[in-house]
Amino acid sequence: MSDLREIINPATEEVIAEVPALSVKETEAAIARSAAAFASWRKVAPGQRAALLRAFAANVMSHKEELALLEVRNSGHTIGNARWEANNAADVINYYSGSVERLSGRQIPVAGGIDITFKEPVGVVGIIVPWNFPMPIASWGFAPALAAGCTVVLKPAEITPLTAMRIAELAHEAGIPEDVFSVLTGSGRIVGETMVADPRVKKIVFTGSTEVGIHIQTVAAAQIKPVTLELGGKSANVVFADADLDKAAATAPYSVFDNAGQDCCARSRLLVQESIYDSFMERFEEAVRSVRVEDPLLESAEMGPLISAGHRKTVESFVDESMVLFRGSCPSGPGYWYPPTVLEVSDPNHRVLKEEIFGPVVAVQTFSDEDEAIALANDSDYGLSGSIWTSNLGRGIRVSRGIETGNLSVNSHSSVRYWTPFGGYKRSGLGRELGPDATDAFCEIKNVFINTDI
Repeated sequence: MSDLREIINPATEEVIAEVPALSVKETEAAIARSAAAFASWRKVAPGQRAALLRAFAANVMSHKEELALLEVRNSGHTIGNARWEANNAADVINYYSGSVERLSGRQIPVAGGIDITFKEPVGVVGIIVPWNFPMPIASWGFAPALAAGCTVVLKPAEITPLTAMRIAELAHEAGIPEDVFSVLTGSGRIVGETMVADPRVKKIVFTGSTEVGIHIQTVAAAQIKPVTLELGGKSANVVFADADLDKAAATAPYSVFDNAGQDCCARSRLLVQESIYDSFMERFEEAVRSVRVEDPLLESAEMGPLISAGHRKTVESFVDESMVLFRGSCPSGPGYWYPPTVLEVSDPNHRVLKEEIFGPVVAVQTFSDEDEAIALANDSDYGLSGSIWTSNLGRGIRVSRGIETGNLSVNSHSSVRYWTPFGGYKRSGLGRELGPDATDAFCEIKNVFINTDI
């Protein structure tokens, strides 16, 4: 019998559920069932598999309000964000249902015969999901994997498993067999380690910290097991003097304080051109102070609590009060609240410019010209996302090409679209998720030559 773990509402600090914490033996048994199910799932006709995924997507969409409310209680996300996340999961599943019947090889001209390629599913895929965006990030892994004909064992974060468990139920209700898509709750040290080390799991998809990603890649390397890693970030929001300052300042808080800053794409470094620093910061301060940090169930809420008391302490440890330029406000009392906080940093080697804070804290620097802006943006071990604000199209393209990061937005803070690739440079990860080619990451390419000279 599994041990049970209490699940806490971060906005109230109340226990809202108890879920199983699986043992090594239970995890291995689930992997064995998934491996057995692969033999039949891979043979399901493409049209039928596509129909099952469409039914799954429709089921998620019809339960989006239930899922959103569950996420608010489990993760502290604002209700508006949680609805978007449930919608995104349904959209991603539906999008990849359309890839099933397009997952084809090709014929290559050769002498003396015919050469053809096949895309074949790798087998059991282990997907390890973080606590910051449980629904979208899970769907980015399991939807293309299921579409490719793989079976999935999904490990949600130990503290935010509730929507993953419910989504799996919705999959099963739509007709996808339980052992084709199973959710394994428990700790990373037990469940996650077992998944990575088990040779029956043929690929790992992990989103989380760079340190854990390095460990996973090391363990997987011993088996020559492929991994997709979406890791940390320290993205820059670069504001040039020719930008629309009103729009750049009004939107900047949501580039870093959305989801209480618990976002690997958060623009936690704000780079402002010297000539407009005072003008921009006056606008930015007004925008920061107006961010509504409150009960995430309220329709007006724009930011909720941090995920846990321990994480709040970690965020607090980064903030030197002498560097605080200004703050927003947040509730007192129960809940893991922390106010939106803006720091001015003069030391280019200060840890707030180098390390991922993963909270509602942004550090401001200034730059003189385009070259310095690119140099500062690249002065990081990470390269996941970022924004560039300018009215000069040529500059927008030049700076985009110069910044070493996987996803950039010009005059926008949008990092993720499920129909375009997503992933990072440097210590931000390995491989790409989403986009039209995501199913290829879950396939082996088999080449067959047929001799016709006989």
